[in-house]
Amino acid sequence: MTQGSESVRFGEAATDTVLHRFEQWARDTPEADALVAGPKVLTYGQLDARADRLAHHLLASGLPPGGRVAVATLQQTELVVALLAVLKAGGAYAVVDVEHPRTGQRQLAAAQPDVLLTHATHEAALDDGSGRRVIRLGAQGAGAADNPAAVRPDARPGATAAILFTGAAEPRAVPVPHSLLLGAYESWAEVARLTPQDRHLITAGPDVTAFAAGWTRALCSGGALVLPAGSPWQGEAIAAAVEAQRVTVLHAGPADTVHLSAPDPQPRVPAPRSGRAHGDGLGSLRLVAVCGDRFHVDELAALQTSLRPGARVLNVYGLAESAGAGTWFELPQLPRPLDGPEQRSLLGRPFPGCRVEVREGQIHLSPPGGGDPIPTGDLGLLREDGLLEYRGRIRDRITLPGGRSLDPYPVESLIRGHEGIGAVILREVDGARGPRRLVAYVTPRPGAPAWPPSAGLPDVEELRAYLTGKLAREDVPLRLVPLRALPRNRAGQEDRAALPLPVLGGAPAQRAAGSKAGVRSPGPTGPFPALVAGGCGGIGLGLVALILTNVFWPGSTDLTGVPQPWAFLFFVLYLFECVAFGVGVVFLFSGRARMPRRGRGRALTAAAHLSVAYLLMAWWPQDNLYRLAAKQDWSRQAALVYTFNIPLMIAAGVVAAYVTAKPPSPFDFDD
Repeated sequence: MTQGSESVRFGEAATDTVLHRFEQWARDTPEADALVAGPKVLTYGQLDARADRLAHHLLASGLPPGGRVAVATLQQTELVVALLAVLKAGGAYAVVDVEHPRTGQRQLAAAQPDVLLTHATHEAALDDGSGRRVIRLGAQGAGAADNPAAVRPDARPGATAAILFTGAAEPRAVPVPHSLLLGAYESWAEVARLTPQDRHLITAGPDVTAFAAGWTRALCSGGALVLPAGSPWQGEAIAAAVEAQRVTVLHAGPADTVHLSAPDPQPRVPAPRSGRAHGDGLGSLRLVAVCGDRFHVDELAALQTSLRPGARVLNVYGLAESAGAGTWFELPQLPRPLDGPEQRSLLGRPFPGCRVEVREGQIHLSPPGGGDPIPTGDLGLLREDGLLEYRGRIRDRITLPGGRSLDPYPVESLIRGHEGIGAVILREVDGARGPRRLVAYVTPRPGAPAWPPSAGLPDVEELRAYLTGKLAREDVPLRLVPLRALPRNRAGQEDRAALPLPVLGGAPAQRAAGSKAGVRSPGPTGPFPALVAGGCGGIGLGLVALILTNVFWPGSTDLTGVPQPWAFLFFVLYLFECVAFGVGVVFLFSGRARMPRRGRGRALTAAAHLSVAYLLMAWWPQDNLYRLAAKQDWSRQAALVYTFNIPLMIAAGVVAAYVTAKPPSPFDFDD
């Protein structure tokens, strides 16, 4: 149990709820920080008073006992006030996504709330035509409640406290009773060893279970909840907030940890003003809980290494039905070093009060305090050491020609074992003129160069060679698509339906059947849009080169005294040289990612890429230097020939070899 608690575990007392835990801290430590949003701070006393006022407003507006209240606002301080107010008024809250109104409308349809509590600016966006009653935030009176006890009705343990949403494309509403919300908090408090000195940061969106149920971990233990001062947390803002607010407990998704564990390319030097070494901003963290999707053991170890000695990293697995509690894993649970850590995601042991079973390969989870086991839809394995290992999702299974079923996770794990690959998703895509084919979407390891997307990644031939003998030939992906990061949904899970569609066999890509409605199209694909984009960029760089010509080679383009139409023709020649240089620069930095699709060897592809770039770029400096060299200056003429002309011939020969080379045959497409 945590300090300040006077009740038994798992809500055994009928009057014990997460609301009572918060109110106890508000009475005992009214001046302690409760909510921190940038420079703005609300103490426990202030937060409790504001929640009381809003609760009175809800009751005065006719909220029925046990009424469902959907809360929708981008102001997370007001959001937390509203959650507490709904509980104080004896209702059940549901947090609705305002940032994506279509998702919010689907959540409203699933939850069927009695009231929508929102700001006037969001009301129209969330209006789904149902005629739902709306109470506007900010409309309550400013005076304190005359009778605060009147807004604290006792809650039966089985009464609904919150309605959480699953992370599926069509969200499902999950009613969570007071006993479960409290039980999940107490399970977390025991595993995470929560204290009143902790400062919590939750990176998930407010409608996601990690926040909609996770706020209790801070406010029921006497700690402070750190909130974004503006837009939701993303990217490097997380690491900056950890340092600025001295966060001790971070609840994050796998993608959010990249900026915490990625290798720092800069040497550690004293930072201005603070005097601390660069990269030491994570020194306040004592615990990082990673949840939402698969997290491999090597990723957990890398994150552990980036933190101060003694800090903990947990891989947490939970459901909306269990209010975010489930299983947890950290490295000390391993009895011995693990072989192939980059290929394994361990879910560990159950939270206190939870139970885990694996039935016919599927994980079943019982929430804190007992209850029927819930099938999670995920595949798992109970290892000999008693730890639960993640083995994929049932919904991700691929049906291959002939009716054979393929679980992509084992294949993805093998691919991830390649030293250059950080993450991978295997997907089946329609062929241009034939059967569906397996395509691997891969991202580089953390710390790889930001551009091009394929930097550090193997090409498809190298990957095929790596997988030879490890997989059946029909299970080897026939295309490799490099990405900077995998697309993810609001719950932080990998979003397979949002993957861009590759070009197979030179035919235009079509939208995959079964893709979610509302997912943004990846846009035009194929060679023509790429040529247009490269040409536009090349023209822009070419104009810059034309301007700089007389800076580098003064007088080389001087056409004074040249009669027309020859002067015009020479000017057009100079213009083409500059544009060719610009196109070559664009191709140098962006063309390599598309070339492996032709199926040539890695070395030949790299040589052809550099040769094409050289063939385009060399004309601009070559001709300008030739025009400035005297015809009888034999030493300069020879130097120019060997510097430019001979490499041009070699480059042309490499391109010819690349064009005529036949790709490896065992995995050739029929189209």
